[in-house]
Amino acid sequence: MDELLDDLRRKIKDGTYPPGSQLPAGRMLADSYDVSHSTIQRAIATLREQGVLVGRPGRGVFVAESKRP
Repeated sequence: MDELLDDLRRKIKDGTYPPGSQLPAGRMLADSYDVSHSTIQRAIATLREQGVLVGRPGRGVFVAESKRP
């Protein structure tokens, strides 16, 4: 999962996922990284705990406006 976290942080830092943008759906991320949906959910939870991502109920997961990895 460390490689997944590092790659998501890199994509946020390089602007692939800029602040305020919505991440692709968990199942899409799981398919693109060839990992289980639960692995994606754990990675997202970790990045949310770190303040890198924010969840918006009913809308999805977004890159936080103020924090950068």
